[in-house]
Amino acid sequence: MKRNILKFIISLVVLSSFAPVFAQSAIKQDALVLYKNGRFKESIAVCEQELSVNPNRIESYVVMCWSLVGNRQYSEAEQRALDGLKISPYDLRLTEVLGEARYFLGKNNGAMEQFQKYVANAPESGGRVGTAYYYMGEIYIRQARYQHADISLSAAVKKEPLIDKWWVRLGYAREMAQNYYEAVEAYDEALRLNGSSVEADRGRTRASAKLN
Repeated sequence: MKRNILKFIISLVVLSSFAPVFAQSAIKQDALVLYKNGRFKESIAVCEQELSVNPNRIESYVVMCWSLVGNRQYSEAEQRALDGLKISPYDLRLTEVLGEARYFLGKNNGAMEQFQKYVANAPESGGRVGTAYYYMGEIYIRQARYQHADISLSAAVKKEPLIDKWWVRLGYAREMAQNYYEAVEAYDEALRLNGSSVEADRGRTRASAKLN
């Protein structure tokens, strides 16, 4: 009887020693799951909790910044990304999300610098290379540098060919550069992916008219 009680006490001690690790893993997982489900405010709160326990936890900075951008808190996302990069200067995820925050803040040059750094160092597969090229293309459109926008957006759709919005923007960049035949091709691809796209339909009509 005493032996069984002793075993029970030992098992309780062992489990209690692992409890903080299990709790931290659950918090980390919850933050990412919350972000993926669009529950950005809750994800931010979980990341804040993690950072209160360990201020150097890079994963928390990354997920928090993604959630802040998702929640349109761009100034906060920029600051948090900079804070994270002080701890881990070469974290490419923070580099890319800093570019996104600055893009939405209208800081075109600062955003472009981050995106260029990201695509130059990110692995060929996975990650957010397509997204970075897309935002680079949008910045070039803002700057009326349409040939550059064509190059960046072409790289974006090569990485992720199933996003109709990106094909629409590629069509627009080509249309503005007066490359009407190529513009029609891009708009056609957008319509193939999404036949109800009003932007693609209107763009195709405009570009086609220039060919006649």
